[in-house]
Amino acid sequence: MTPIQSIPPPDGTARLILVTGPSGAGRSTAINAFEDLGHEVIDNLPLSLLPRLTEGPPLGRPLAVGIGVSNRDFSTDGMIETIDRLSLRADLGLSVIYLDCGEGELLRRFAATRRRHPLDTGQGPHLALQRERDLLVPIRARADILIDTETMTPHDLAREIEHWFAPDGTRRMTVSLQSFSYRRGLPRGLDLVFDCRFMRNPHWEPHLRERDGRDPEVQDYVTADPRHGPFMEKVGDLVRFLLPAAREEGKAHLAIGFGCTGGQHRSVTVVECLARTLADEGWPVSKRHRELERHDKGVDRGPAT
Repeated sequence: MTPIQSIPPPDGTARLILVTGPSGAGRSTAINAFEDLGHEVIDNLPLSLLPRLTEGPPLGRPLAVGIGVSNRDFSTDGMIETIDRLSLRADLGLSVIYLDCGEGELLRRFAATRRRHPLDTGQGPHLALQRERDLLVPIRARADILIDTETMTPHDLAREIEHWFAPDGTRRMTVSLQSFSYRRGLPRGLDLVFDCRFMRNPHWEPHLRERDGRDPEVQDYVTADPRHGPFMEKVGDLVRFLLPAAREEGKAHLAIGFGCTGGQHRSVTVVECLARTLADEGWPVSKRHRELERHDKGVDRGPAT
C-alpha cells in the first residue's frame, strides 16, 4: 500500500470516491466496505453516466463508485478525462483509489473462483490480464491512494478502507435486537439467541395479559424479577465484549434475538431495556418485535403463555 495523498474534502463539499484497478484485485470487497461505512455505493456504473450522476441533485451521503474494464463504454482516455473534469469541481472532494495485485495472485484468484476475465476472448487469462494492465497504467498514475491487495484477505482490505475513510473511528457496529415467540421458531439471521422464559410471566396477571413489554407496568413487573438484573448485566457484558471482536472480523452488524413463550411480554421488555442501554452508550441500535408486528397486521399470535 503506497499513499500518494489522502486529503479529506473541504467542509461543505460532497465526497466522491472512484474505486478501480485490475479485475480480481478486490473492487467488490472495497465497495462493500464503503457501504458498511455508510456510503452510497454503485458498482459497474457506465462511465458516461458518472458526470450526469454528479451533476444531478446534491449528493447526500459520500458516494463510492466502482469502475473497471468490464464497465460499459470504458476507455482509458474516457476515465482520465472524467477524473480531470471531476477534479476541477469545487463542490466535489474527489478521491481515486487504485487496487493493485500481482499477476500471479490474480491468476490464482481467477482459477480458484473459476471466473472468466472480462477481457478474455479465448486467449486465456494471462494475456487478458496483461492487456488490462496496459489499459490501466495511466489511470494508476492518477490515483490518490494505491492499495496492494496481494497478501490481503477481504477483512484486511475492509480494514484498510476503514483506515483511510474512517480514521477517527466513526464507524460503529450496528446492533439489531429482536423479540420473538419460541412457538413460531427462531427468526432468520440471528448471531446470538437468549431464552427469557425463566423470568416470571406477566401473562398470568389479568391486568397485564393484553398489554406487551413496551408498557411501563409490564416492564416494571418483569424487571422486578430478581433474576432480571443479573441476566441483563451478564448479557450486556457479553455484547460489549463481542461487538469490537465482530467488528474486527469485518461484520457490519450483530443480530441478537430474545425469545419467550408468546413473544409479547418478557422478550419485548428485555429488548426494550437493552436497546436503551446500548443507545445510551453510543451504539447504533435497531429493534424489532416480531410477534407484535404480526398482531398489528391482524395475525393471531395465539395464547401468550
